[in-house]
Amino acid sequence: MITDRVLQARVVAALEPEWEARFEPRTYGFRPGRGCHDAIEAIFHVARGVNPTRRWVLDADLAAAFDQIDHSHLLGQLGTFPARGLIADWLKAGVIDKGRFAPTEEGTPQGGVISPLLLNVALHGMEQAAGVRYQKAGTHAGDTVPGSPVLIKYADDLVALCHTRDEAEQVKARLAGWLAPRGLAFNEGKTRIVTLDDGFDFLGVTVRRQSGKLLIKPSKAALRRVRERLRTEVRALRGANAAMVLVRLNPIIRGWAAYYRTVVSSETFAALDRYLWRLLYKWAKFAHPNKSRHWVVDRYFGAFNKSRRDRWVFGDRASSAYLTKFAWTGIVRHRMVKGTSSPDDPALAQYWANRRRRGVPPPMDQFALRLLKTQDGRCPCCGDLLLHADHPPQSPSEWERWVRVTGKALRKQSLSYRRRGGSGETSHLRLIHTRCRGKRYAAAALG
Repeated sequence: MITDRVLQARVVAALEPEWEARFEPRTYGFRPGRGCHDAIEAIFHVARGVNPTRRWVLDADLAAAFDQIDHSHLLGQLGTFPARGLIADWLKAGVIDKGRFAPTEEGTPQGGVISPLLLNVALHGMEQAAGVRYQKAGTHAGDTVPGSPVLIKYADDLVALCHTRDEAEQVKARLAGWLAPRGLAFNEGKTRIVTLDDGFDFLGVTVRRQSGKLLIKPSKAALRRVRERLRTEVRALRGANAAMVLVRLNPIIRGWAAYYRTVVSSETFAALDRYLWRLLYKWAKFAHPNKSRHWVVDRYFGAFNKSRRDRWVFGDRASSAYLTKFAWTGIVRHRMVKGTSSPDDPALAQYWANRRRRGVPPPMDQFALRLLKTQDGRCPCCGDLLLHADHPPQSPSEWERWVRVTGKALRKQSLSYRRRGGSGETSHLRLIHTRCRGKRYAAAALG
């Protein structure tokens, strides 16, 4: 299995640059340098303003896209690619689920290293099929032609912004005919035509015009999921100490806030902070049923964060560590990737370097962020990037895992602080890879 994944990664490294030069501009899923926030920002750019021309939306979802892709059509798309035969073998290899083998006559196995790229290849040409046209010359080259619909796609989720309902229905009919030879079809239960005033959900956010203004907020379903997650975690922590509460909840808070910090989330963050305060107060009362309310508050809540004038922060008196609040995450606008730009294009190396430097900062503490900026994001020992910027997390759960891994790395695994020149020479701290620090310690011991 490991050998197969390594081989798939090699094939992706060879196939991806070719298709990155061919993919359509508003395809954002599973591509280097692109992600959910680019797709959300693309919708904002098209639908914003007092009087947008495209008010009708085809909100569509493909039914089991990974499982139903037609193999012959997909292999035909690959043409004379040298590893085409190897890809065909992977597609026909079958899967083992719960100890039982199942053949794969269609589709790509979910979880495979190459599967996301193959899905993008299979769906290449969808914008053209929907009737989207771009200006090819002049100062507005790359812009959508006036009167043309706009299609924005992330993996198997897509929205088409149209001028009229009739146009939206025509786009749906054209796409249904285009999808059929590829073995795909719309999930009719999740596909609908609505207006911007009605609103629609896309990638965990709700897009809706309210009082003449386009607002993009966390969806009710996303809010319901995070509340359920927090409630479940706090209940499971009954009997644990405050330090364990911080370990379990901080990554969830940082991860969820990191995903939604680029949309209109301030009120949602404040509401979640209030909800979590009530959960933690009940947790504390459960831990000390015979103590008064004032004793419980004094024990677990206080001005733990010295940079904020807030005495209602949950924390651990023994270590002075505290729980991050959702509302402490500032709202920042995401910079949408330009047109067909790809990190694989050597002519755009400076563009991507600037994008990394000016992008939304990762959910780390302010001191670590200052060090990253001072060091231009690189380790002073090996010169490599401390954090990889071209494949950021694409969901709240991925951001949560990122926070957990990076938090461990900052203490003892991949990243750590050290004093420049040794502990006795200067008080300047730097951020380096732990592996680099280990090498320096080993060299010092041998030397």
